[in-house]
Amino acid sequence: MAKIPEQSAAALKYDGKNAPVIVAKGHGQLASDIISLAREHGVLIHEDAELTKLLSQLQLGEQIPKELYLIIAELIAFSYVLQGQFPDNWHNIHQRIDFKT
Repeated sequence: MAKIPEQSAAALKYDGKNAPVIVAKGHGQLASDIISLAREHGVLIHEDAELTKLLSQLQLGEQIPKELYLIIAELIAFSYVLQGQFPDNWHNIHQRIDFKT
């Protein structure tokens, strides 16, 4: 019988200026609680076991390492797009995002 991996979660806070910081992390029931609380407050959730494993190695209050800047920046940018937020100087040059609601 295959062992089911324990659920893990890590939460980041981004202030728009500094590198994102680990504000919560946990395994098992604590991970479930973190995810539930995030959903209750409308926080977008990205599921990636490998990224969570890397983030879980950091201490609470610690900034993400430079090696993770690109992936985290892409996730933050994508979360803004999902919420219909775009930079002031952004022009939908490739016409890949449908603005119709």
